[in-house]
Amino acid sequence: QVQLVESGGGLVQAGGSLRLSCAASTSIFSINVMGWYRQAPGKQRELVATIISGGTTNYADSVKGRFTISRDNAKNTVYLQMNSLTPEDTAVYYCKAVILLLPPRDYWGQGTQVTVSS
Repeated sequence: QVQLVESGGGLVQAGGSLRLSCAASTSIFSINVMGWYRQAPGKQRELVATIISGGTTNYADSVKGRFTISRDNAKNTVYLQMNSLTPEDTAVYYCKAVILLLPPRDYWGQGTQVTVSS
């Protein structure tokens, strides 16, 4: 069982920045993929960014060039640095961990609210 705790959300003006953190209860060396997803009111949850154990990253087109996902293995923490925020980035942001066993196991955090005012 992996527990994920997100932090760092809040209210920010358009053009501002926030850094989200996702702390895992276990060594992230054992986690194959970690990612950030978001869900805006009335919309489906969508992928924001992922990072695999080897360090390769992937981003949604809407955040490329503005958001950066990174991991600190020593702290068992994954970060999402968000710059140039717009009101369209307003959502609850969730951290996800995937362990590629048979069957694969997914774990989610409780989410952190990000609100960008215009």
